[in-house]
This record gives sequence, structure tokens and C-alpha cells, in this order.
Amino acid sequence: MAEKFIGAEASDSIRVQHADVLARSPFGDDRDFAAAERGFIGTLDDPKIRDAAGEVVWDASTYDFLTGDAPDTVNPSLWRQSKLVAKHGLFEVVPGLYQIRGLDLSVMSFVEGDTGVVVIDPLISKETAAAAMALYRRHRGDRPITAVIHTHSHIDHFGGVQGIITQAEVDAGVEIIVPEGLVEHAVAENVYAGTAMGRRAGYMYGAALPRGPRGAVGAGLGQTTSTGEATLLSPTLEITATGQTHTVDGLEIEFQMAPGTEAPTEMHFYFPRYRALCMAENATHTLHNLLTLRGAVVRDPHVWSRYLTEAIQRFGGEAEVVFASHHWPTWGSSEIVEFLSLQRDLYGYLHDQTLRMLNQGLQGAEIAETIVLPPALESAWHTHGYYGSVSHNVKAIYQRYMGWFDGNPARLWPHPPKEQAVRYVDALGGIDRVVELARAAYDSGDFRWAATLLDHAIFTDSGHVGTKALYADTLEQLGYGAENGTWRNFYLSGATELRGGNFGTPTVTNAPAILAQLTPEQLFDAVAITVDGPRAWDLELEFDITISDLGRSFHLALRNGVLVYVERDPDADAKLHLTVTKPRLIRLAGGDLDSDGLEIRGDLDVLKQLLGVLSPGDPAFEIVLP
Repeated sequence: MAEKFIGAEASDSIRVQHADVLARSPFGDDRDFAAAERGFIGTLDDPKIRDAAGEVVWDASTYDFLTGDAPDTVNPSLWRQSKLVAKHGLFEVVPGLYQIRGLDLSVMSFVEGDTGVVVIDPLISKETAAAAMALYRRHRGDRPITAVIHTHSHIDHFGGVQGIITQAEVDAGVEIIVPEGLVEHAVAENVYAGTAMGRRAGYMYGAALPRGPRGAVGAGLGQTTSTGEATLLSPTLEITATGQTHTVDGLEIEFQMAPGTEAPTEMHFYFPRYRALCMAENATHTLHNLLTLRGAVVRDPHVWSRYLTEAIQRFGGEAEVVFASHHWPTWGSSEIVEFLSLQRDLYGYLHDQTLRMLNQGLQGAEIAETIVLPPALESAWHTHGYYGSVSHNVKAIYQRYMGWFDGNPARLWPHPPKEQAVRYVDALGGIDRVVELARAAYDSGDFRWAATLLDHAIFTDSGHVGTKALYADTLEQLGYGAENGTWRNFYLSGATELRGGNFGTPTVTNAPAILAQLTPEQLFDAVAITVDGPRAWDLELEFDITISDLGRSFHLALRNGVLVYVERDPDADAKLHLTVTKPRLIRLAGGDLDSDGLEIRGDLDVLKQLLGVLSPGDPAFEIVLP
């Protein structure tokens, strides 16, 4: 999309900040640019990838502006990273091993065997995966896919699978190889807190921002997410143990399990034929997230660093190239060991130093302001916080061990944001005085304090003249200064909503194939979390459901606003007994009582009462406004 003017130019204080970044960072080191361009073969003739209806789901050309020196409105370090990540096309890693980069958030890899090709991590959408596959085949021939490997349970590593293979091909022998528990984790992450995560992901990836020097320049790990159809196919082989080997099409693969790192289930693996090590998403050219800004379970940096140590020990002396599911590879045995060691030290240092300081009484925000990385980590580009950040990762580690409460009793029971804001504004002398103070903070370059004041002001009176405009300007300057791509996107997305209104959840993918993988238990859980408790307090409902194509029956009961279920044979005296197929159950969970395939015995009003107290999530809930 063409860039629209968002707001102000960069302030003098932001220009000074950027000058300092340029002065103290090794911008003369261009080895990453050589690595990111190495082996380039070709790219798409048309950078726009469309779905079946002709809608664009990915357009690589929208980042063509990323050339030359950084403008004043982008942190020079983030500009450098975005230029590297935006490179798109087919690349030869070593003869027989290829990657498609820049056609989605993640990277798709191809490892050639005796007769065909093993595909690793087929992107988010079937459309981008299909385009990537076609680009590979145009240059490497129409090699059949012999296996697909999903490195872990995040959607950008499996969502495009049906763009490259079908269920019939799997039934005919194409393998789908995954770490143990992938389907369960992949589906659950998109169900339980999916609405809230989706809304915040729109901020995180800058989905509603125009692309350009005053808008979205990338998310550090990749540029952004595609918006096509996400899919999933059931695995044929789950890897369960480190040291497990498997041969596909003459290719021997040795696996290393790494659960609880960047994803709940994740694995690394080594191809002896190519002396090539895949590190999934645990060693990329950025500090990763221990807690993503969209929301997730806090990840464990301690085991993350231990698995990197194990990878160095197992493969460091053999591998000649290491590649991951984001960014560009690293070549050479000594370079690989140094790269993995620095990544290992990064996560280990953050973990250990956070624990040291919290045991001295510092809380998360204090540690985030205090911690300093060692010089070797500070000077390596791939340890910079383009996706995760030292600041929010340290707070995540504190949260993992200590929870949300910092131990100060005055902070045990604070007022919620709106009520707190009203009291702060009153104490400071009223909203006009607060905005006056915020303007002074803005003019002095203290944008963090200005944002805090304006947050209170807008939660007190969202219609106050001048508050929204100054708040948007403030968030914009914070975005201009951010080295972290997702921080920039959050700040600029907030400014966008303050100026133009709520943009909802533009990152939602069309994913019926993922919904089809829900177990009955996950479906019932998904319904249970939408029960409006107070409205359901006085309801007591019971009924049975038989899922005919699975041969399973469940008894469901609603009491005290809680929906519970147990698997058991149906009761002949049940007030209501439903018989459905699993696909029909999915539609029923969405409120469809009318279409065919619902066999009813008893009083359907029981089910109608349940559906009447369901309150689905709001994909357009407010974030910067009360």
C-alpha cells in the first residue's frame, strides 16, 4: 500500500537519539548483507500474491522503499534490519538446500533428496506457500514433495501446508514430520485467547499501518504476516526424543528436541548429507521474544540457553551451515559455533541476571532499566532486540518467576485504569493541567512521561480537545525512536487508532482447516470460555452429545456459570440428546441450529438456553481508549 502521511516529522530529540545509534553501532560491518544476498537465484515476476478471489494476501513490493540511509523517522538499526529482512526470492544455501525468503513472515526451506524434496515450514497461508513452491520448481524442476517438516507449533510454520500438498498425497505416502504434541499446541493457541491475541497482533505486526518511512517498516523477525487461508494436516510422524533419526528419500535426519523454548513444542535437526543444521526459531538474527506483545505463555530462557548449548555440543563440530525458519543462514564451522554461542549467552545472561537482581529486591521494571548486556553481546547485530527486547523480556522473566505482583502492598489492589486515571488527573489539577504538563514533556523529548500523562488524560475524558492529537504525536515519536520493530508497530498503531478510529483485527486469517483439527474437548473448552457467568448463575442445564463419526459421547452440564463436560455413554433419560458429526459440532458451537445434520432427541430449549448466555470475544475491543 502507498504510504499516507501519518503525522509529524521526527523531533530534534529523536534525531539526536538516532545520531547516537549511528555513532556507537558498527554500521561499517556489512557481512549480514553479503550473507542475506548470498546464493540469490530469482524472485517472483509479480510480487503480489493473490487468493482465489483475486485479493492480495502478500505484496513484497510494498517494502521497496527500504533503500539507502535511514530517514529521521526510523531508528537506523531497525532500518538496517528491515532492509535485510525485506530481501525476497529463492536462495541457494548450499547445492541441494534452498530457501524462499521474504514471501511471508517466515522462511520456507527445501532439502533435496534422491528423488524429490523435503519442505520445511510452509509459511502462514496456502497462497504464499504455493507461490513459494512454484518459484522453487521454476528454478529447480518439478521435484515431488516427499515430506514436510514443521519445526514447531506456530502458524507461520504450518499454515501454508495445503498450498503445497493435499490429504490425498499424504495418504499416498508424503510424510508430515512434527515434534510431539504439535497439533494440540497449534490449535489451542489459536482458540483459548485467540480473539485477544488476534486484536493485539494487529498492533504487533502493524497490519493497519501504511508501509513507508513514517509507517510500517517490518517486525524484525519478518516484515509482517500474510492474510490468506491458513491450513493444517495431521502428522504422520511425531518426533519424541533427542537423537532420534529418520530417513526420507535417502536423506538421514537427526533430531534434537527443544520443548518450552520459542514454542511449547519445537525441534532442531541435522542433515548429515549437507552438513546443515536447522535451528527452527531458536537462533535467529535477533533477540527473540520471551513474551510476545500480542500475548502468550512466558517462555523459558533457561532451557532455551541449555538447548542451544546441547546443539553446539551435538552438531557444532560437524555443521558447515546453520539455517533457521527466519532470516538468512550462517556458514562455516567456527562462525556457527560463535553465532550459536552468542545466542545461547544472550538468553542465559538475561535469565541469570534477572534472577540475581530480583533476589536483591528489584522488580521487573527496575531490572529492565538497570540491566546492561556484555560488550560482546551488545556489539553483535544478531543479539539486538528487533523482535523481542531486553526490556520486555526481562519483565517476562520476572513475571515467570514472581507473577504480576512486585511485593509492594500499595500495588496489591490498585484501581483499574479508568478509575485510576480520574484520580491522577484530579490530583494533578485537572485535565487541562495534565495536557499542559504532557506538552512540556513532549517538547523536552520525554515522550515516555508524556505518554503516561496522556494515557491518564484520555482515560478520564476521551473527547477532550487536544488530548488525542498530542497523544498520537507522542506515540508516533516513540515509534520513530524504537529499534524494536514490534514496539514501533505498537506505537504507530496506537497513533493510527487515536487519529482514525478502531481498526479491529486485520490480521485474522481464513482458517477453517485449523478449526477442523479441534478435538471435542477443545471445542467444549472454546464454548466454556464464552459463557457470560453472571447471566448464567441461575441456569442449571444438562444434556448429552454423541459425535457419530468419532464414536464418542459426552455429558455437558452448566452450573454456577461454569460449563463442564465428561466423556460417558448417553443417559437414556437425558432431557436432551444430540447426535452430530464433528464438522456439524463445529458449526453448532458457532450457533448454527438450523442446517442439516443435527439429530435431536428431547427438548432443544436446553441448548437454546445455553446458546443464549454465550458472549463471544470482541475483535475490536479498545486498546488506547477506555
